[in-house]
Amino acid sequence: MAGQQADTAGSLRVSVAREVISGLTARGLTIAVAESLTGGLLVAELISVPGASVVVRGGVVAYDTRLKHSLLGVDADLLAEHGAVHPDVAAQMAEGVRLTCAVDGVLADIGVATTGVAGPEPQDGHPVGTVFVAIASDRGTDILKLALGGSRQAIRQAVVTESLLQLQRILERAES
Repeated sequence: MAGQQADTAGSLRVSVAREVISGLTARGLTIAVAESLTGGLLVAELISVPGASVVVRGGVVAYDTRLKHSLLGVDADLLAEHGAVHPDVAAQMAEGVRLTCAVDGVLADIGVATTGVAGPEPQDGHPVGTVFVAIASDRGTDILKLALGGSRQAIRQAVVTESLLQLQRILERAES
């Protein structure tokens, strides 16, 4: 049964990733990804779709908290006060990766960031499964808070799925 659930979740991720890439391509939008706990899984899912190179600018794995500041411009005081697991950290990561992955001075249209606790131990006072996903664009920044359960790998995969679903919802909202 667990194998079937994993296959179903994997199929959902692939399907939604295709829809996200298609939606970005149709709108002429680019995307950049900043990842902490997902460690590159989200950008890997996006670039697994044929044609993704038209819209995916790149990704930054900022696993070390200091890289969130030095590569993505997350406020050092915010990190010192709250740690890496905070909605404002996710927002600043998403906003920062748009600039980090700028090409010829042009920001990526959309920045996505993941930060949280995959386990096995709590971090910065947050229980395992606490995750923030931020999606930034010229329209503002949306933040999704997740409280996930399961193994470290299950949490990381669930974050990828939820991030893709949130991107899909935002693209659908932009249509209407």
